[in-house]
Amino acid sequence: MNKNVLDTDLTGKVAVITGAGGVICSAFAKTLARAGAKVALLDLNQEAAQAYADEITAEGGIAKAYKCNVLDKNICYAVAEQVEKELGACDILVNGAGGNNPKATTDKEYFELGDIDADTKSFFDLDADGVGFVFNLNFLGTLIPTQAFARQMVGREGCNIINVSSMNAYTPLTKIPAYSGAKAAISNFTQWLAVHFSRVGIRVNAIAPGFFSTKQNAALLFNADGTPTARTGKILAATPMGRFGESEELDGSLLFLLNNKAASFITGVVIPVDGGFSAYSGV
Repeated sequence: MNKNVLDTDLTGKVAVITGAGGVICSAFAKTLARAGAKVALLDLNQEAAQAYADEITAEGGIAKAYKCNVLDKNICYAVAEQVEKELGACDILVNGAGGNNPKATTDKEYFELGDIDADTKSFFDLDADGVGFVFNLNFLGTLIPTQAFARQMVGREGCNIINVSSMNAYTPLTKIPAYSGAKAAISNFTQWLAVHFSRVGIRVNAIAPGFFSTKQNAALLFNADGTPTARTGKILAATPMGRFGESEELDGSLLFLLNNKAASFITGVVIPVDGGFSAYSGV
């Protein structure tokens, strides 16, 4: 395996990543494996997780894929037992599962007179079940796996939980109120967990990615012909570095927070990795 950027040595550690069938969290899995961790890749889509696990083992790392619904407590507990049996007790949990849904998204950024009766999905047309699904997927999809795996951490020094927040947690983006609210809850929950577990050897922090181009958000960022959407133009105009992030640009923050020497007194923080988005006022 390749040497990691911070020389964070995770040899012998067991790292569990939820949402590991996606672009960003699969990259997290590879990064932790390269640092020496034995990696459990959890995803509802086991085939996707298995493909990334195979890539890790092909590089010489140790990885196993597990099908897991992060909204089902019984399944999460069963997977936690399986991971402990096959890889060992969890030392690192990365809560990466999450996402948005069209049922919780408005068609327009601004409400205008007449939208209630128009052929457009306004705030008043948002589906309660869709909003609940998005909030639960992100918030409960972090809380429940933490219940399942933190049980294996308590009382063992040097354990870490990393949550995945978002720029939405700082300032909500238009159109996606449920996702924005859920990510704000993740940032708050990170602080809560950091305090709650502070005396049993667990540090809890979060990473808040800015705008990264992935399969999940491609339709929002690019038209069918590959040209950037108007929303992409707004995003890049509000990002001082003028581009989207690359998945590997999250590695430094991840490895730093997991480094029990470099970050031993850091808990309850959310680190933006956003090209300056959260610092820019627009003028």
